[in-house]
Amino acid sequence: MDLRKLKTLIDLVSDSNIAELEITEADGKVRIVKSGPAPTVVAAAAPMAALAPVLAAAPVAAAAAVGPAPVAEPTGHVVKSPMVGTFYRASNPGAKPLADVGQAVKKGQALCIIEAMKIMNEIEADQDGTVTKVMVDNGQAVEYGQPLFIIE
Repeated sequence: MDLRKLKTLIDLVSDSNIAELEITEADGKVRIVKSGPAPTVVAAAAPMAALAPVLAAAPVAAAAAVGPAPVAEPTGHVVKSPMVGTFYRASNPGAKPLADVGQAVKKGQALCIIEAMKIMNEIEADQDGTVTKVMVDNGQAVEYGQPLFIIE
C-alpha cells in the first residue's frame, strides 16, 4: 500500500463517524483508529517498509486502551456485519423495522440495512429462526464482523 493510499484512508476515517478501520491486502495490513480529532495508524505488516516513518510515530498501546471491554458471547446464531457502515433497522425513517425481537425470519429475508458510501445494502438472514436480540442501535456505525442480530 503506497503512502498516497494510506493518506486517503486516514482522511476518510477522519471525515467520517467510523472509529476504526482495518484493511488487509496482499502487500500488508493497516489498522487506523480514530482517538480524538485525528486518526492514528496503529499497526502494519512488515512488507510495507515505505510506511515505517509514519508507523514509528503511532502509539501501538493506544489500540488496547481504546478497545471496548470484552463482552460475554451470546447464545444462538450470530448475524455479523459484512461491511463497515451505518446500521438502519428500517428502509425509511419512521417505518416498521425489517426484523424485530421475537419475529420469525427465513433464510434470505432482509434483517436490516447498512449504508456504506451512500449505498444502501440489505443484510439478509443466513438461516431460519427467531430473532432473539438486536445487538446494534438504529443509526449506529458498525464495523466488519460486528454482531448485529442473534437468531435461534
